[in-house]
Order: sequence, then C-alpha cells, then structure tokens
Amino acid sequence: MIDRIKTWFETQAFGVCDWWAHKLNIRTEQVRLSFIYLSFVTAGLHLVLYLIMAFVLKHKERIKQPFRKRRSVWEL
Repeated sequence: MIDRIKTWFETQAFGVCDWWAHKLNIRTEQVRLSFIYLSFVTAGLHLVLYLIMAFVLKHKERIKQPFRKRRSVWEL
C-alpha cells in the first residue's frame, strides 16, 4: 500500500526533486530529505521555492524561447 502511494506520488508530483537529483547525480531520496529538513529550518520558505521551480520546469520551453538564437535580424 505504501509503495503504491509512493509510486503514484512520484509519477504525479512536479518532478522537481527528480530533476535536481538527475542534475546533481545523487539519489532522489536525498533531495527529498533535504526539502524535508529545510522545512524545519526555513518555516515554509522552501515550499515557495519548490513551487517556483515546478513552474519553471513546467514552462521551461516558453521561458527559453525568447533567448534562443535567431538566424536573421528579421526573425521574431
């Protein structure tokens, strides 16, 4: 039962912890534990940071689009 809930949450969550774990080449559980430990220290500030990172990951293609290289001056 716990494994099913954990698997469901991992697939349905935003994927921020998994993305950070992949980028830092560490286990996902270590990143999740760091977010839990930060919750005791920062009193909820990490939750705002997590939601901002989730928003950026969800819309990263739209964010990157204005900064991509253009072939010519006339291309907008």
